[in-house]
Amino acid sequence: MQRPSVWFWVSLTGVLLLSRLCHVNILWADEDYHLAAAIQLLHGKMLYRDVWYDKPPLTAMVAVLFGAWPGWPLRIAETLFAAASCAVAFRFASGLWSRLEGYWAAGLLAFSLIFYLPPATIPLEPDTLMILPHLAAVYFAWRQKPLAAGVAAGLAFAMNIKGLLVLFVCLLFAPAAWPLMLAGFLIPNALLLGWLISQHAFSAYVESVWRWGLLYAGAPTGDSAVDSALMRVRNWIGFHATLVLAAAWYWVRGRDRGVRARMFAWAAVSLATASLGWRFSPRYFNQLLPPLCIAGAHGICLLSAEARVPLRRIGALALIVAALVAMIRFGPRYFLLAADDLAGRPHAWRDVALDQESRQAAALIRTLDKGGDTIFIWGYRPNLVVYTRLPVASRMWESQPLTGVPADRHLTESISVDPEWARQNRAELLRSSPSIIVDGLSAYNSRLDIGNYEDLAAWFKRYCLAGRAGGTAVYQLCR
Repeated sequence: MQRPSVWFWVSLTGVLLLSRLCHVNILWADEDYHLAAAIQLLHGKMLYRDVWYDKPPLTAMVAVLFGAWPGWPLRIAETLFAAASCAVAFRFASGLWSRLEGYWAAGLLAFSLIFYLPPATIPLEPDTLMILPHLAAVYFAWRQKPLAAGVAAGLAFAMNIKGLLVLFVCLLFAPAAWPLMLAGFLIPNALLLGWLISQHAFSAYVESVWRWGLLYAGAPTGDSAVDSALMRVRNWIGFHATLVLAAAWYWVRGRDRGVRARMFAWAAVSLATASLGWRFSPRYFNQLLPPLCIAGAHGICLLSAEARVPLRRIGALALIVAALVAMIRFGPRYFLLAADDLAGRPHAWRDVALDQESRQAAALIRTLDKGGDTIFIWGYRPNLVVYTRLPVASRMWESQPLTGVPADRHLTESISVDPEWARQNRAELLRSSPSIIVDGLSAYNSRLDIGNYEDLAAWFKRYCLAGRAGGTAVYQLCR
């Protein structure tokens, strides 16, 4: 490897690592969910059969590789996945054009994984984790390696059902090789399916991943759908204007018509994938990063070689300004977080207030732990499982399937997507006797107060309040 290349990769990986270590004392929503599921695997429980988990299994299985520990193990794992994604982007763009485009593709992806909303860039959750197999799948398809492309797309699907559309993109790059590609796609998923069947977890998998997923996707968001979608797309484009402008320049000025058409189709399919369910969560847009980084890398190189000097200067200025907007908006927070960590003080940041509250509740729970305790959480606080590492008492360990209200709205809404199904799940909960119950929801949404559910009244009366941490109440079995 040439010396400039060594310094590039050392610098890129170092910056990614530093950005993630600034979040070493934070657990973001969603990443804690997969760590909690992985902890239950480490306790000997089986996903779906023994513990409710509404995502495909591979993300939780990845977390098992580093013991599902928060803090520096988690942030180092995130850095490795981000750096690996940048490396694949480098290989892809270098193969399409030159090493210069490769460096730009890797740099653009690293920049996009640092300077945006932390919940969309930092966590090791399915939409972010899928960037690596997504890039690898399309790269192998372009290289006319359909079996490898199919396997990579299959791994993406085993993390996120949106991986099915990654397979579709691969077919755009190698349509004639679809039999081998389909075979590759089936290999990892057949293995996982066999594992689920052998562990008697398949029916619970269908219920929690597919049935709940369809209920969630079909439920109204409560916002003006068109206005909300346009605002979220506008915001994402605004903070990723460097990517978007560079990619647009490639699509306008590029001469490789066949590749350019496929790249545009890749981006269009990715945008459609991000819009599934019409929610446009910031992390959903991670689906767009692979095509835009590859296309944008060549767009920057085309712009730098533009014969018309004024146009070249205006384009370069626009890209620089767009990058500075993102850096100025999201860069200072890294320094504030690092200063807090070095000073040993908690983060005074509204975005992590609930996480800080969960840490306090976990500290209280540890004072109650007598060994062999189990936990149940009313609300969506998987970080409590991560901080305490307690096994859950039953398959129903958090309130989404018990109320039928998804976690993205249960602090403000109370409409169940399936009341009868939720009632059946509460009946299943009644057969359990957790040592500790944590209520992190009732104080924030009185309509979903656990005391409002008559079928849980006698069961809940067996528990006495042990303490509170902000709006979170901790209960233990009465003596």
